[in-house]
Amino acid sequence: MRSRFDEQLETLNQKMIEMGAECENLIALSVKALLEGDTEGACKARAEGHKIDKMEREIESVCLRLLLQQQPVAKDLRVISAALKMITDMERIGDQAEDIAEIITFLGGRTGEECRDVRLMAEATIKMVTESIDAYVNRDLALARAVSEYDDVVDAAFDRVKQTLISMITENTADGEYALDLLMIAKYFERIGDHAVNIAEWVEFSVTGIHRKENDKTE
Repeated sequence: MRSRFDEQLETLNQKMIEMGAECENLIALSVKALLEGDTEGACKARAEGHKIDKMEREIESVCLRLLLQQQPVAKDLRVISAALKMITDMERIGDQAEDIAEIITFLGGRTGEECRDVRLMAEATIKMVTESIDAYVNRDLALARAVSEYDDVVDAAFDRVKQTLISMITENTADGEYALDLLMIAKYFERIGDHAVNIAEWVEFSVTGIHRKENDKTE
């Protein structure tokens, strides 16, 4: 019975890796379109979003089979429940990457290179998503906590983006719409970082049985 459970748990891990990789891919496609001013590429990125929705449903099914058929013990139950929480965050990451791609289609071929910190935010959030999933699969508590701490890099870059765009509008009001579009893109990257932190916190829960936010409330 346990060997069967371990096989299904490995299937869950593999599907989590695949969903995380698809999130990374969608973000990367959106970033590439942004940096190249590629409207067609942005449209292709948006079309990829359905894959993440499908993966979410598949992982839900695996988790439900594990819960209903295998009667997991406490530690295993935490792993499964954490996965169910994490895929919600990954699905939202996919949605926000799609939103970024949609905004790119309104930029009229202009790129995001005029605000370098947008690129930094993109690279940082891809790193956070990748490492949060790696932390889950490897039960790596230190890596999960490092992801949470790395969110400070994204937040600091977002603050710089806002200041850069304010200066841009001040110098040339004709750039107002472009600046607002870039600000929305940066905001979506900031949210992706927040979702990666959520994933990392659920990893911590799966390992320790303690969720950081819930623990903070009781202190």
